[in-house]
Amino acid sequence: MAGYVTQNGIVVRQGDSFDILLQFRNGRGKTLDIEGWSVKMSVFDENKKELKFTKEGEIVDAAAGKARIELKPADTELAVGDYATDIQVTTDQGDVHTIFPQDINRVGFFRITEQVTR
Repeated sequence: MAGYVTQNGIVVRQGDSFDILLQFRNGRGKTLDIEGWSVKMSVFDENKKELKFTKEGEIVDAAAGKARIELKPADTELAVGDYATDIQVTTDQGDVHTIFPQDINRVGFFRITEQVTR
């Protein structure tokens, strides 16, 4: 589990597994029921021209508003460096919302750091 999430970035060691855990709440902090929602992460090259991979998230506990995106070694075997990313949800009503990065004026980054053990 070598990785972490910041307001605008996700950092993972090359070749490692990493779970991105999501908790959905409304503006007043109340848990949202996410039954029927879907979650999707996309990672592009730094210039946002070549799609490197997409991952569908898993709704872990809909009533508690919990989901996760499970990254496997095959996903993080990219060359060391920075990539562009975002995470979107589609609600049961068909509305699409980009939930990551949190800053609407920034492009999220997906950073792969160097590994030693192979």
